[in-house]
Amino acid sequence: MTPLLRQVLSQVDGPDPRLNELVRALVTHLHAFVEETRPTPEEWLAGLDFLIETGKMCTPDRNEFILLSDMLGLTSAVDDVNNAGPENMTPSSVEGPFHSPAPAREPGAWISFGPERERGVPTVVHGRVLDCDGTPLPGAVVDLWQANDTGLYDTQDDTQDSGNLRGLFTADADGRYWFRTIRPSSYPVPTDGTGGRLLHAIGRHPMRPAHLHYRVTAAGHRSLTTHLFLAGDPYLDSDAAYAVKDELICHPRERTEGWEMDGPYEEIEFDLKLVPLDGKEGQ
Repeated sequence: MTPLLRQVLSQVDGPDPRLNELVRALVTHLHAFVEETRPTPEEWLAGLDFLIETGKMCTPDRNEFILLSDMLGLTSAVDDVNNAGPENMTPSSVEGPFHSPAPAREPGAWISFGPERERGVPTVVHGRVLDCDGTPLPGAVVDLWQANDTGLYDTQDDTQDSGNLRGLFTADADGRYWFRTIRPSSYPVPTDGTGGRLLHAIGRHPMRPAHLHYRVTAAGHRSLTTHLFLAGDPYLDSDAAYAVKDELICHPRERTEGWEMDGPYEEIEFDLKLVPLDGKEGQ
């Protein structure tokens, strides 16, 4: 430990022990970074300017810092250390920067109301919300959101109505939910900001594999934020957000009838298993 680091750490002594622990660890790692990489003053100021520019890009509908965290795998790392549980639970995954309040919808409702509904592949998504022992969780709330077929969420796209491709669904007495939408598409994360500049600088593509976002809540159980990914997508092994987990990959099936659909469509089944708040179930 250098004399400078020792001096800095000795003056971290606030009233919150956990905050002190976090600041000491952060300072220690940052000083180690400087010792290892020996940045020039110009490089250090460029890094600070990069963070300032990132802050200026943030709006109520876009958080560029979340995007940076996702692109560096940090969001997934934080998610992993905070969501341990039984092996048979549904794994969590990153929320991403585009969640916003969704309208409540009836079971089986369409969540797609824009021109993407004519362009995209009609899709039925259904499943059950269960505990880790397979017991249904009636009344669980399933919050869903996705991008359209061009890769844009309603909050990014003035041509979409607010709430398009979003929905809040309540599981029935058997824990079942279902809705109709269009097949999700792979898409690039926003590249017009600092996140895109970073990806370009380090030689990474900006693509995310096709997915649906889920946030599921049920009384007495830990809330779950996760993804549904589509099998066969070319970006499953190189997701820009490092969010893919094998248990979250689903296989769409081609159908021609059923589920109140007219004509060919795809069916995706995705069950979700939640962990109880005491964390003991299924272990």
